[in-house]
Amino acid sequence: MVSLDSESDVLGRGDEAPTFELPGADGETYPLSDFADKDALLVVFTCNHCPYAKAKIEELNRLATDYDDLAVVGINANDPEEYPDDSFERMQELVERGEIQYDAYLFDETQNVAAAYGARCTPDPFLFRNDDGTFKLAYHGRLDDAPNPDDEPSEREMAAHVETLLDGDQITAVEKPSRGCSIKWKPGNEPAYWDV
Repeated sequence: MVSLDSESDVLGRGDEAPTFELPGADGETYPLSDFADKDALLVVFTCNHCPYAKAKIEELNRLATDYDDLAVVGINANDPEEYPDDSFERMQELVERGEIQYDAYLFDETQNVAAAYGARCTPDPFLFRNDDGTFKLAYHGRLDDAPNPDDEPSEREMAAHVETLLDGDQITAVEKPSRGCSIKWKPGNEPAYWDV
């Protein structure tokens, strides 16, 4: 399990979302620009096997369903050679079965997107505001206050941040780092910020 120090993350509030073009588990390819019609974008680095990530699937599905002006995009960057359950084929199975209902579930095979965002764990959520066609980071932090996979949250923190953003207000809450399994980097692929 990894606990994160939000002060050392690569992206800070107001930073632009790094662009990407990644294959989706639904057979489509998704560039960042595909979500430009939404007022908000929640990019969550996640995976199939981590108990912390699995515990948040239901909340991410709920966010994707509840807010028409929010795009929820899961990105799996884990090394499937070492963690076969994180393979693209397994992602496709989860989407086909309806277990994952995000707006898109994408595979970051090169791990370049995870490195560009400064992702460290699964799940690692980044909430962006659409600022005249450019997504800018509004909040980077946990989805809720449940510290462990088996715990029930008492507060849906990310949902509250989404509502603040969609109401046109600034998110002023202190960022509370996510907890989860570390990103499973391919040997030699660890980014410079990787010090956990």
